[in-house]
Amino acid sequence: MRARTPLTLAIPSALAAGFLFLPLAGVLTRTPWGSLPSRLTSGEVTRALILSLTVSAYSLALSLALGVPLAWLLARVDFPGKALVRSLVMLPMVLPPTVAGVALLQGYGRRGVLGSWLDEWFGVTIPFTTTAAVMASTFVAMPFLVISLEGALSGLHPRYEETATSLGSSPLRTFRTITLPMIAPGLFAGAALCWARALGEFGATITFAGNLPGITQTLPLQVYLLLQDDPEGATAVSLLLLAIATAVLLTLRGRWPQTPTAGVRPSAGHPEPDTATAVHHAVPEGPPRPGPARTTPHPLRTTVTGAVQAALDAPAGTTIAVVGPNGAGKTTLLRALLGLTHRATADTLTLGGQDVSSAPPHRRRIAWVPQDGALFPHLTALANTAYGLRAQGTPKGRAHATAQQWLNHLGIGHLAHRRPGLLSGGQAQRVALARALAAGPHLLLLDEPLAALDQSARAQVRHALRTHLADFPGVCLIVTHDPVEAVSLADHVLVLEDGRTTQYAPPAELARHPRSPWVARMLGLNAWPAEATADTLDLGNGATLTTADPPPTPGPGLAVIAPEAVSLHTTRPTATTSSPRNVWQGKIRELTAQGSRMRVLVDADLEIVAEITPAAAVELRLAEGTPVWVTAKATEVGFVPR
Repeated sequence: MRARTPLTLAIPSALAAGFLFLPLAGVLTRTPWGSLPSRLTSGEVTRALILSLTVSAYSLALSLALGVPLAWLLARVDFPGKALVRSLVMLPMVLPPTVAGVALLQGYGRRGVLGSWLDEWFGVTIPFTTTAAVMASTFVAMPFLVISLEGALSGLHPRYEETATSLGSSPLRTFRTITLPMIAPGLFAGAALCWARALGEFGATITFAGNLPGITQTLPLQVYLLLQDDPEGATAVSLLLLAIATAVLLTLRGRWPQTPTAGVRPSAGHPEPDTATAVHHAVPEGPPRPGPARTTPHPLRTTVTGAVQAALDAPAGTTIAVVGPNGAGKTTLLRALLGLTHRATADTLTLGGQDVSSAPPHRRRIAWVPQDGALFPHLTALANTAYGLRAQGTPKGRAHATAQQWLNHLGIGHLAHRRPGLLSGGQAQRVALARALAAGPHLLLLDEPLAALDQSARAQVRHALRTHLADFPGVCLIVTHDPVEAVSLADHVLVLEDGRTTQYAPPAELARHPRSPWVARMLGLNAWPAEATADTLDLGNGATLTTADPPPTPGPGLAVIAPEAVSLHTTRPTATTSSPRNVWQGKIRELTAQGSRMRVLVDADLEIVAEITPAAAVELRLAEGTPVWVTAKATEVGFVPR
């Protein structure tokens, strides 16, 4: 049931609508309908209309040529004085039109700042010419285009443009093939408003350009002239302008399509395939992988400094998992390698023996797959996959043939002509991977490629990744928060904490000797910084741990206990019931299910996690806030020296 509008809002709203509508209704009622055709086709009106259309068309062209780059600059670049520039752009929108005309005279008139030089050097006089009418219309109309387009650009996430750049697209090509198509609705709206405003301009035009028939007398000036001798004629011409303005606004109403976005769910007409179909397509048979250049090895050697500090030296074919807590600098590391950030810089970046650290991003041959894939929503899966090849100059036919082979290899060749909005999450990620691999990169960067997928799709895409990274001739960096991904996909794991490298080792070494509490917890272990003494581990907060054997060398390190080695009791253990040497009293903070086990987080002298069966949790009647005793045998306490 629709809610009733409060009278306190309805009455002022009705008055406002009536106030705005009454003058327009006056034009309609006072229009001389009988003589309207003859008045609108008279010679004076026809000349003024043609001149208005000509001036507004030139004004729109000039606004597009100058306003589109300005809108992009305001939306994409931070520079000193940006707020001032934006204010100057908006100023003509609020200036009285006659003031705008006076300003134009002082700038471009015969005695103006620039006009005097134009007159003296080139003999060019601008005021009271058709050029002056175009300039006056552009001065007041271009801000409508700039502001509308800046809003559209601000709403377009830069990752689409950055992804195109990583595929080898130059800045101009990226703007032409990615940015403009994706902001087309906003560009159309801004252009329409700009043209309509230019068509209706009066005050600045009459002040700067004058009212010369056939030269500067546009339709609004014709209305002003007719008001003195022929009010009915002025009303008739006003109706024409009113009709044009109404048509523009109706064209721009909410039904105009908005900027397309990727990642929407498949429509009912294109349902996501079931698991059996997806698995069938995930292991396709087909011709060998395209491109002999793919066999050239490209080892990686790089040193990154700044907000992130890391050094990597990896042979070709290595997959490196980049892990760390939120804010550790994982994505910043990838962006530094891509050359897309100033927070961190790749001082050296050698791929296959070639240093590309000083090369622009689109020439580094580093492909990037963002977390959501960033598929270009206006292109099909096939065109997305071929984009990098086309950007590198490959003819369209050959690029599409190669792209189709990559889609076939990743089990989604049958989806080549679908747009991203009709793909499931798993399908979209495989298209993004195909697009990156098809570009022939020397370094592949994957930023949490499985994070947005459900468990079924994640397993399928993980399988595809493992299969196609096995013979990738370069180095692949995968940012992930999932230890399963790190262990199953990577040859080495790079751990970042606070922008610094904590550990860089194979997964097995990482599991045996974690170097920080975060690494140990990522692997599912309890871990605390500790100082080893002759017979105990001092945790620094008054708590201690007893080990079965004294540490081989006293000093700092990491105390580790597996969750399954931690026992919980509702009463204090005694010598007759248990013989642990590490006992704490605490309270349960959180219980979570993990597979067939329960993980219990306990606040005691130290924060510790126990892993028990659901049956044990029921038997002990555990719940959040329940007091418990926590025990761990000395034989289960490990110590990793630094």
